[in-house]
Amino acid sequence: MEIVHLKEFLDEKVNLYNNPNFIETDPIQIPHSFTLKEDIEIAGFLVSTIAWGNRKSIITNSNRLIDLMGSSPYDFVMDFSEKNADSLSNFVHRTFNPDDLRYFLISLQNIYTNHGGLEKVFTQNIQTTSMQHTIHDFRKLFFELPHLTRTEKHLGDPMKNSAAKRLNMFLRWMVRRDDSGVDFGIWKNISPSMLSCPLDVHSGTIARKLNLLKRSQNDAKAVQELDNSLRTLDAEDPVKYDFALFGLGVFEGF
Repeated sequence: MEIVHLKEFLDEKVNLYNNPNFIETDPIQIPHSFTLKEDIEIAGFLVSTIAWGNRKSIITNSNRLIDLMGSSPYDFVMDFSEKNADSLSNFVHRTFNPDDLRYFLISLQNIYTNHGGLEKVFTQNIQTTSMQHTIHDFRKLFFELPHLTRTEKHLGDPMKNSAAKRLNMFLRWMVRRDDSGVDFGIWKNISPSMLSCPLDVHSGTIARKLNLLKRSQNDAKAVQELDNSLRTLDAEDPVKYDFALFGLGVFEGF
């Protein structure tokens, strides 16, 4: 498919899926239940962290987690201590267990208390063209407190060749801004042009079918290759095509 026709085709799919109807079947619906910036950030971060596997299960467990936090993620994080850790003792999503959740809450508390919050942490070491080094720096800060080594597997590191799908998805939620009502666009100091596609089995398969991606593995090198391809289609908002690739794979069986 010629580039001009490919762009037209994918732009049509973006328009089809990048609208409020998408929210009804996507984990992004969870942070959409909040209005406070910090609640949106924390809910978005935690939900994106467990966003792998069956979508229905992701949404069910995300709602359960928010319920355990009293439907006030920011207040719960800031008041969290060992005293209320027992209330989370039964929360599990696949390999994300209560020990992992406990550390995530402690680390988030540290970030909001001592580092100015999630937005500041992600914006203080921005590179010129990509968020991947920034993700690496964020990850180092996130794990600066004593923790179990096993917990590190829940945050991908692009500098270790991880596609970091869930962190890239979280950044899409926070940074992308348009009139669709899906992504939040509440972080104003990061350009959407720097975002990377949340590469997973669905988007990767479709990207390869459309010759946007040749690398067979879904890793950091594939993310960079896909970034380059999508930025030829729209340099200012390349990850809008995540809606097209995901929709074609999940909803259309393309």
